[in-house]
Amino acid sequence: MEFLQTRLENGLEIIAECNPHAYGEAIGFFVRTGARDETEDLAGVSHFLEHMTFKGTLTRTADELNRAFDDIGAYCNAFTTEENTVYFAAMLPEYQDRTLELLADLVQPALRPEDFQTERLVILEEIRMYEDQPPFGADEKCRALFFGQHPLGRNILGTLESISGMTVEAMRQYWRKRYVPGNITLAAAGRVDFERLVASANRYCGHWEAGSTNRVLAPVHPQQQFQLLEKPSASQQYVIQLAAAPAAEDRRRYAAGLLATILGDDTGSRLFWALVDPGLAETATLTYSEYREIGLFATFLASTPELMPKNFQMLQDIYARAADREPIRSDELQLAKTKLCSHLVLSSERCQNRLFAIGAEWIQRRRYVSVQQEWETIQQVSLEEVQSVLVEFPLAQAATITIGPLNSWPLE
Repeated sequence: MEFLQTRLENGLEIIAECNPHAYGEAIGFFVRTGARDETEDLAGVSHFLEHMTFKGTLTRTADELNRAFDDIGAYCNAFTTEENTVYFAAMLPEYQDRTLELLADLVQPALRPEDFQTERLVILEEIRMYEDQPPFGADEKCRALFFGQHPLGRNILGTLESISGMTVEAMRQYWRKRYVPGNITLAAAGRVDFERLVASANRYCGHWEAGSTNRVLAPVHPQQQFQLLEKPSASQQYVIQLAAAPAAEDRRRYAAGLLATILGDDTGSRLFWALVDPGLAETATLTYSEYREIGLFATFLASTPELMPKNFQMLQDIYARAADREPIRSDELQLAKTKLCSHLVLSSERCQNRLFAIGAEWIQRRRYVSVQQEWETIQQVSLEEVQSVLVEFPLAQAATITIGPLNSWPLE
């Protein structure tokens, strides 16, 4: 296993984890742009733009792009987050050059007005779809409650108002500003021929006009609020709760991930044994995610409406006891380490997963971490570190939304 990196003259970074024993390969463009880079009137433009790249380029129609990827048996897709937009493909190593040619064309979209109008309807329908299915947009509403006016509180999809009012010229300007070589990393994992990869990148991306852009990191001021939303048509009651956690640049993020596994993994955690196993709740989980300058602990609870207030109180008691009377035990920590390390190793068998891992690590912290290094870091996390995260980032200091048939909440 070898990690290699270089940079083209126009500023495009190229990184690769080269594994000569792999049977496959994955490559992708990691663009440092997402919901937190948008203005309120352009909310959702990053995700909308991701959709538009698949509508065709100046040299290929959407159908020609799809057929070209199919011809080489490559799987191509993309996704948008609060901080990044990623375009990737998984393929056999012999199609490395062809795949990069297609991906490089993909991220230079034509942005035709007629395609823009058609895809706008798709995005609007997607927003409505999430409002109509459980948990009825409560997760996005809770983010807005927690982050307030901060960009991280915006829905990745945007709003009905922002998408309806967006223009294709505004999207073009956003693309010209954010999709510059200095803001993009080309990453690869698997049986990569790095010399060929760099040569191909020069051929297909070297003509991109040089440029860079900065990300404005506005201060985050988490809000502690509670909101009850009545949804008479729902059969269950849902609770979404967000609390602050270690940020992406904080080494304690490993301890935070282990803590979330101990308390709220979907099997074998404290929440599972107290609420799911006895049949009191359908789902009771705690997850951890990271961003620049802040991380998030997210609680998700779903049960019948009549049991929800009591279940929610039990959940809060479990969190409170873990911080005081029933601290994390060494056997719980070891089990969590085994779970996380097993997932790490098993997922690394797929080149696509390693692509996401090395790409995310590089654009967040500008470093490469091997599977072995990450394994060792997880194993080194102490009980004291995990407990200190629980004390320093109280799960009770959170924004909470509950949505479902209940029209009143019997708890303070």
